[in-house]
Amino acid sequence: MKNRQLCAFVLTVLSSFYGCAQLFTQQDSLRGSITPERAWWDLTFYDLQVKVEPENKFIEGSNTIRYEVLEPYQVLQIDLQQPLKILSIQQDGHLLSYTNKGYSHFVTLDKPQRVGDVNELVINYSGNPRAAKRAPWDGGFSWSMDENGHPFVATSCQGLGASVWWPNKDHMYDEVDSMAIRVTVPKDLVAVANGKLKQVIIQEDTKTYDWYVHNPINNYGVNVNIGDYVSYTETYAGEKGPLELSYYVLRDNLDKAKEQFKQVPLMLEAFEHWFGPYPFYEDSYKLVEVPYLGMEHQSSITYGNKYQNGYLGYDLSGSGWGETFDFIIIHESGHEWFANNVTYKDIADMWVHEGFTAYSENLYLNYHQGKTASSEYVVGTRNNIRNDRPIIGPYGVNKRGSGDMYYKGANMLHTLRQLLEDDEKWRSILRGMNAEFYHQTVTTGQIEDYLSEQTGIDLTAFFNQYLRTTMIPVLEYSITGDNIRYKYSDVVDNFDMPVRIYVGEKEHWLFPTMEWKSEKLPNVKQLVVDKNLYIKTSRLD
Repeated sequence: MKNRQLCAFVLTVLSSFYGCAQLFTQQDSLRGSITPERAWWDLTFYDLQVKVEPENKFIEGSNTIRYEVLEPYQVLQIDLQQPLKILSIQQDGHLLSYTNKGYSHFVTLDKPQRVGDVNELVINYSGNPRAAKRAPWDGGFSWSMDENGHPFVATSCQGLGASVWWPNKDHMYDEVDSMAIRVTVPKDLVAVANGKLKQVIIQEDTKTYDWYVHNPINNYGVNVNIGDYVSYTETYAGEKGPLELSYYVLRDNLDKAKEQFKQVPLMLEAFEHWFGPYPFYEDSYKLVEVPYLGMEHQSSITYGNKYQNGYLGYDLSGSGWGETFDFIIIHESGHEWFANNVTYKDIADMWVHEGFTAYSENLYLNYHQGKTASSEYVVGTRNNIRNDRPIIGPYGVNKRGSGDMYYKGANMLHTLRQLLEDDEKWRSILRGMNAEFYHQTVTTGQIEDYLSEQTGIDLTAFFNQYLRTTMIPVLEYSITGDNIRYKYSDVVDNFDMPVRIYVGEKEHWLFPTMEWKSEKLPNVKQLVVDKNLYIKTSRLD
């Protein structure tokens, strides 16, 4: 398959999230908004226990939810998706009643909920969870077998919601502060989850793997992976000291993994340089083989790129540089900074995850291969941009924007870097962003304001143009003798982004607006616009 064909295929898959305009249902609002039944309590701790029976594709377990009362209220919303069923809900040993609206469950609390109190809720559940149709894009449980006939199982749930496999407060705005994950599996299998492994409890026919997450974690970042795994570890000397790196792979793939995963320390070196320290030292870094392509599960990055460089062996940029690194290792690990450290509050702002992380691919190249490589790569990814819909989606209904959030987002950020003309300042801004919003959930507005403040540029029109419209700025111009006339078209009000051009070997900046301007440029015959700026040109003479 040729690269361009693969790019079209990949974007079709990515865009499967983003269908045509639709009417939103009550369930969309219950899933995507901060309802009154969510707003009054703050998550502090989850204790998730789940037993997985691969042979029957069945799970059963419980989740203890600890929370602080922010304001008095007696009804609490918990989500769990069919066909899983809640068996009971208890507080202080007393059974509670609840009503259902789709997969949103509204629990009536008997105990008075007083401001400042810390209470717990225990939810028992079981069933055959939804099987993933095309993980990770249409997730759930991936039930598979390895080549030796052993069960090979994994979860994925971004967008779909963590409630597809465990009961929780299924909205991104409120991250739990820490979490225990205890997974019971048949005794000949290994279960890997987020955080660090505390102990393995051996029963007669099963083993329970007891994992603990010390840092805040978003819902879709929680995962469980089960297989005939073998593992190995190494230590990375990072900015915050020794970082434990662990790798869990199928038994037959150990030698290939030890070679391919040499890219992990290279990734950490580049990303700690650009973004600051890895955000989860206390929970280590893991790369875990799964039966689907991969996902950015916090401290438990899942990997299914078949031990090859590129995206399943292909270069998504068409530049050749995409063949020099393993796309899944680099991209999904980049999400540890942008998704798991800095996390959107509403999925409408998913570009904060995907735009910055797609951009991280070219910064990885910049660090190891230089600016020419990084530029050619990110500019090459423009062939994947459709400009079908705005990058930002509708708020409050669990709906993403356009799949262009990946490569249009990356090229928008690459353009912004050019406007600064100061790579060290740009690096300090990216590092500062990860420090300013460390372990926080954010809105697009917060990110836009931060970048405007730190760059010293009013970026309101810039972000309106690239995030909220499908228009690409067009620099219209004509040349008469030594004079050039120019202006912008297809732009929002007040869009006045400078443009770097080259006349012969000389660099020059133009300052176009929506009104015609004239300028004398000796010896101008042809205007060459810097390809690093994401605009179009149209010569009118």
